[in-house]
Amino acid sequence: MGTTTPGRRRGTDDMQPLHGITVLDLTHMLSGPYGTMTLADLGARTIKVEPPGKGEGTRELLAGHPDYSRDGMGAYFMTLNRSKESVCIDLKQDAGRAVFYDLVRHADVVFDNFGAGVTHRLKIDHETLAAINPRIITCSVTGFGETGPDTHRPAFDQVVQGMGGAMSITGRPDDVPVRGGIPMGDLGGGIFGAMGVLAALQALHTTGVGRHVDVSMLDVQISLLNYMATMHLMSGHVPGRIGNSHMVHVPYNTFQTSDGHIIIACIGDAFFERFRKVVSRPELLRPEYLKQPARYADRERIDAIINEELGRNTSAYWLEKLRAARVPCGPVNDFAQALSDPQIVARDMVVEVPLPGGTSVPMPGIPMKFSDSATPEFGAPPTLGRDTRSVLGELLGYDAAQIDALRDANAIQ
Repeated sequence: MGTTTPGRRRGTDDMQPLHGITVLDLTHMLSGPYGTMTLADLGARTIKVEPPGKGEGTRELLAGHPDYSRDGMGAYFMTLNRSKESVCIDLKQDAGRAVFYDLVRHADVVFDNFGAGVTHRLKIDHETLAAINPRIITCSVTGFGETGPDTHRPAFDQVVQGMGGAMSITGRPDDVPVRGGIPMGDLGGGIFGAMGVLAALQALHTTGVGRHVDVSMLDVQISLLNYMATMHLMSGHVPGRIGNSHMVHVPYNTFQTSDGHIIIACIGDAFFERFRKVVSRPELLRPEYLKQPARYADRERIDAIINEELGRNTSAYWLEKLRAARVPCGPVNDFAQALSDPQIVARDMVVEVPLPGGTSVPMPGIPMKFSDSATPEFGAPPTLGRDTRSVLGELLGYDAAQIDALRDANAIQ
């Protein structure tokens, strides 16, 4: 397996699940960097391989913004690249490619989200790298995957959200389709890329041979349709937009209080029976409403009654009563409320990440908790080429003269 640099993450490195795994990170923008961020968060040594010059394109995104940048890095780049190392190599030069091949000999995973065909043109495709290191696992996250008629089409988040069907059921019936508020097209590609790498690492234990993981962002969106896709394929019915309500459960919606909105999710008859003891309007006490079919038939009327009643008091008032009755409910939080929620704070879902200048910035934490390892201490997002000399010297054994010659030839930076 790959080598971990001592002190890269202080104190807890050897307790993290992916300790000892080395990832070469060729990613850019969001889908790929989110996947490799996940692997880095899990303890993998993640070496970001960037082109000389300005490095990965998103280094400049928000970099000079007065609110969203620190130490010359924008929030976008610093979040996605925490705990990573940066090595600058020109993969278009033979000399640079030779350095990369040496890194592959010491690595476990190569992760990219180039357009389809780019790795072949750069001579860093799986077949080429497997000839150098038969145990290497490669992962490519692309818009449409590496097979099929749309392979070479470019795509970004909203394109695959739209093509994947989810936008057609998001929003209100009388309004336009709406994309998800977070970029699930990109993030889903990164998540499934990381899962594919973990599966390939497990298979490596039994086969001794690496493999290539091909993740299509559009495929991921289709997978996320899940049971709703099965319902359509069974029936031929095409679902439409129903806002925040549910196609089966009632009441299951966003309801307006006197000072905001709350969610009530009565999945099943038993929860409704509890609910109507809290919202005790006579209209809700009809015996037939104790069964879902009658509630669903009158869902618009029931929702209107609930909205009218909840509007008489505050969100906090209703949430306290609903929680006491053990009715599934919750506030519709803005970012400030969500990130300061005591449950979120208690589970280390807001963490401090150091910056190169010696300060730190809060970021979202790791959603996976492990019984034998604490929340790790994160490493600073790297300045461009910060680790080129140390990685080539410590990991590859290059001497100073070799490194200087490569630098002078502009093969590295």
